[in-house]
Amino acid sequence: MNSELTQQLNDLRLSTMMHSLKLQEEQPNLYSDLSFHDRLSLLLGEEITTREQRKIDRLVKQAKFRLAAHPSQIDYRSSRGIEKSKIRSLLEGHWLQYHQNLIFTGATGCGKTYLGCAIGHYFCQQGIAVRYFRIKGLQEQLKQVHGEGSYSRFLAQLNKTPILILDDWGMETLTSQQRSDLLDIIDARHEQGSIIIMSQLPVAKWHELIGEATYADAIMDRLIHRAERFELEGESMRKVVISLTDPQ
Repeated sequence: MNSELTQQLNDLRLSTMMHSLKLQEEQPNLYSDLSFHDRLSLLLGEEITTREQRKIDRLVKQAKFRLAAHPSQIDYRSSRGIEKSKIRSLLEGHWLQYHQNLIFTGATGCGKTYLGCAIGHYFCQQGIAVRYFRIKGLQEQLKQVHGEGSYSRFLAQLNKTPILILDDWGMETLTSQQRSDLLDIIDARHEQGSIIIMSQLPVAKWHELIGEATYADAIMDRLIHRAERFELEGESMRKVVISLTDPQ
């Protein structure tokens, strides 16, 4: 390639295309039977594929998932109360299209976090932005942005994210400020975005945990309205993994 073409590709940020073109020039016999249009299509296809993968990598990094989970690795043993057909249906995204929420409840170690992260990771691969927070971590970040005076900006960033995942919901009672912040986040997303919640606490006990009836009613109404709920069962998946990997 001449320097002018190299500069043009650099200016257009077509680094993958430039690399692919160099490979074509280094192996001319492999491409001699292709027309100009066919070769150009190959170059553009490789550039597009690379950009799509970069976007996925960026979305996964921004999501900050707790686990590197994927739907193909979900354990569907009958005792867990998870149907493969139902997860397949969730991955089709109808709930996301209609701004519905997903709620996974169950005992410690039953796989709630893995399910939430697996679903989130799948939609990152579809080019959809996701943010994952453990409730305690979200509360700490909210406290920080309040102190910095950037609460409104942080809230706007969350609202632009189609899927918000909240893990370890219900581990601690909420302060008045935490209730207020939570209502702000949930109210702004109501029928505008989707939330995935994972909790050890049964939904029936959430009202008591939130405290202050007015806030609890408002939060519960927005979260539960048209939400799809899943109660996971069975023994801890951590114990299952340990038993499967222990030497016999």
